[in-house]
Amino acid sequence: MKAWQLTAPKTFQQIDIPEPSPEPGEVKIKVETTSVCGSDIILEWAPELREEDYPLHPGAPNHEVAGTVVESRNDAIKNGQRVIVIPRKVAGLTEYLIQTPDRIIPVPDWGPLDEWVMCQHSGTVLYSAKHWGNPAGKRIAVLGQGGIGLSFTMIAEKQGAEQVIGLDMLDNRCQKSLELGATHTINPSNEDIFEAIAEITEGNGVDVVVDASGNPDGLETCIRMVNQKGLVIGFSLVEDQQTFSHRNWMTREVTLIPTVIATTALPVQEIREIVRLKARGWIDPGLLKTHNMTWDQIPEAYQAYADHADDLIKIAVSAPD
Repeated sequence: MKAWQLTAPKTFQQIDIPEPSPEPGEVKIKVETTSVCGSDIILEWAPELREEDYPLHPGAPNHEVAGTVVESRNDAIKNGQRVIVIPRKVAGLTEYLIQTPDRIIPVPDWGPLDEWVMCQHSGTVLYSAKHWGNPAGKRIAVLGQGGIGLSFTMIAEKQGAEQVIGLDMLDNRCQKSLELGATHTINPSNEDIFEAIAEITEGNGVDVVVDASGNPDGLETCIRMVNQKGLVIGFSLVEDQQTFSHRNWMTREVTLIPTVIATTALPVQEIREIVRLKARGWIDPGLLKTHNMTWDQIPEAYQAYADHADDLIKIAVSAPD
């Protein structure tokens, strides 16, 4: 079967690998659509890894995947079901994946799969957002308004935060933030963050700041932004060492909570929750999709995502026919 493989920094090659067959208890899924994640870019696609790390596993880097079950050897999953699947060894840029039900999330029969797949990354955000508790009456700022940051913005607005402030260096992302629930936006490239927050909050400041920037300096910015004894939720995974002022952190008594759903015992729980919430119309991660590309455009898709080309926020890539 066809697959893509990363053979050097920013360098994909198409390869052929054996088509897998499910063992008892497993499920075979025909991949129909995938999406690019910022962590794919920052941690594997862009950096120069050790020479012995190449080539990466077939299909990597990619973990946002949706498709249709073509052979199930498990009673919990039926043939013909549409699903989001969280890959293990072989990643998403392949024709078929084998998986067990604990890493499979069924989705309804209605609606485009290239929109349902967006529930994967928004589900990871829901896990992190649970750490801010009840946001009613709180002022929440989200540093970075890519797909992850916008998911935080949508959830904060839906949960009743008093103010939701989206920050991004790109005007189109600030505009999208307002469309998806932000009460205010700040573009740090042409506004002073701290003066803007003081004005927006009438001097009250923000109670929670989320780092969804993907920037090594993001954590320091968040600590400086949040109120005394405030909360900073870390989501960003960055290649470089993040540094921040220890004195600022200590004297401001800021609580830092790092969040990574993939390391938990239930890495699909909140993804299942987001699917149910989308199905009932409470939230729609599909609104984050701005671009569609094809299987043969995989190299261009990753480059476009890294460059934020053509106002791109989230991209869906169709699998081979």
